[in-house]
Amino acid sequence: MRSMSKSKEMQEFAENVVDAAEVQGRSLWTDARARFKKNRAAMISVYVLLAVALFAIFGGYFAQWSNEEIDWSILGNVPTKGMPSIENGHYFGVDDLGRDLYARVVQGSGISLMVGLIGAIVAVVFGTFYGAVSGYAGGRVDGIMMRIVDILYSVPFFFILVLLLVVFGRSILMIFVGIGLVSWLGVARVVRGQTLSLKNREFVQAARATGVPSHIIIFRHIVPNLFGVIIVYGSLLVPDMILAESFISFLGLGVQEPQTSWGALISEGTKTMQYGTLWQLLIPLFFFTVVMFSLFYIGDGLRDALDPKDR
Repeated sequence: MRSMSKSKEMQEFAENVVDAAEVQGRSLWTDARARFKKNRAAMISVYVLLAVALFAIFGGYFAQWSNEEIDWSILGNVPTKGMPSIENGHYFGVDDLGRDLYARVVQGSGISLMVGLIGAIVAVVFGTFYGAVSGYAGGRVDGIMMRIVDILYSVPFFFILVLLLVVFGRSILMIFVGIGLVSWLGVARVVRGQTLSLKNREFVQAARATGVPSHIIIFRHIVPNLFGVIIVYGSLLVPDMILAESFISFLGLGVQEPQTSWGALISEGTKTMQYGTLWQLLIPLFFFTVVMFSLFYIGDGLRDALDPKDR
């Protein structure tokens, strides 16, 4: 009996050791990944966004018409012959000029997603650098850098963007420049506030006491501790970028023909919907709405998963 009780105690001790090792081996990113996977809406949104991205990348290989080619047999009778059909190769129908809407939606999806992704990456990188330097430097340097941010914030965003597009011409580059001029301001403010709370922590003071240069402290000790906040803010910034580009294209100041985007396609669809060609509006609007909802759900999921209070 005594040997059996000892063996039972040893087994319980081994199980406790294993449990303790598992608990000690869990990190913030491991917990965040597990919590994110439990968020059903966020996971479905990831798959939906991945499907749209694959459609934008590989969808052109399945198109039987180019985005510039005109189907002269349909032109002039679009409301009846231009509806979506597999037989004539127009999977999404044609627009009012007889161009294949499927090929144009593929191209528009690629441009809109590229604007959102690249614009968000540029804004996050520059805003993180600016906010971290401002918060760590403090004093007069911080005051001057933040006043610059306040001045830029006071200028209307769309006024800057429209002015650039009118003066320098409509192009994807100008859209990137216009959106990027102000999109990093919010990132800079958030990162600056987080840096102020981190720069007086023990590990930063220890690095400073050992003579580590300031730029190394910023990029090796402060910025890595802000990855959670940066990832969440960046994920919420992507839909804002797409929305801004789509609004500009809807006004007719976005990308130029023959290039297109979701905003331009929606704008074209609203002009012809009264003639019974609702597919020209509903199809690009469907892609735009689905991606917007997916990005917002992913951002909310990342915010909940990376919240240390939920650990």
